[in-house]
Amino acid sequence: MKISYSAPAKVILSGEHAVVYGKPALVSAIDLRLKFSLFESKTKIKDSDILLISSKVKEYLKKKKIVFKDKKFDFKIESEIPVGRGLGSSAALSAAAVASFLEFYSEQKFKKETINNLAFQVEKHFHQNPSGVDNSAVCFGGLILYQKKIRSTNLNYKIPKEFEEKLFLIDSGQPKEMTGEMVDFVKTTINKKILVEIEETVNKLIVSIKKADKSLFKKCFVENEKLLEKIGVVSENTKELLDSINKFGSGKVTGAGGLKTSSGFILFFAENKIGLEDFLKTNKIKYYEFMPDYQGLIRI
Repeated sequence: MKISYSAPAKVILSGEHAVVYGKPALVSAIDLRLKFSLFESKTKIKDSDILLISSKVKEYLKKKKIVFKDKKFDFKIESEIPVGRGLGSSAALSAAAVASFLEFYSEQKFKKETINNLAFQVEKHFHQNPSGVDNSAVCFGGLILYQKKIRSTNLNYKIPKEFEEKLFLIDSGQPKEMTGEMVDFVKTTINKKILVEIEETVNKLIVSIKKADKSLFKKCFVENEKLLEKIGVVSENTKELLDSINKFGSGKVTGAGGLKTSSGFILFFAENKIGLEDFLKTNKIKYYEFMPDYQGLIRI
């Protein structure tokens, strides 16, 4: 028997780092997917991360007194999600693997809320102090307003199509720092005033989406980027890249960022799509068109 689950990537539209301190973040799942497949096998697995996920699932089943059969397994991961770029690759793996192991051991399907809670416990292994936003986004899909210790809310509206068609994810390169390192670094630079300013930007971005206000939408990107630079999560190389493409629109770093060399992906609103794409292709800069995902975690 083969069990496979697929989970999408995620993009933080606004609220990076502040979300760790209990402020809201606006997040969208995007249509880049990771597929995790699980099947019975006599192979001896040595992957410590996968073994940890298996162990967490069995602990949960024992705690809940759910009957299960402990079986040897092998697995396969197929992923479109770039690793270490702030797009939630580890969260997608955590969610898809947790769902697969739950069904593999118990022969039952579980609610996304249960999978999400367990995936968060796994994320604590991958990252020192995760907010929970990544696993929530990849589990539930769509546009999510997430706030730590408050239930995440799947919003009943979408990014306007005319905005969505102009959004790009531009790869500035893989940061040298891990997410946990950046979170620890921000502890030394962030303060209550910046937290409030980031929260205000999140709220304004929501208004811009609801009202399809393009001018405000762009302004929020600019403001959010300035705040990220203020807390020191945008490298000089990434600032130079932004300066070179700002003639085509407005952009901001998305995710934990990076300081030494690169800062992961830039979320960019292009008013001149053709000019932007020509520039990126000429300079051999990798990019993706923004495609939202509304399914979240699925059994395949």
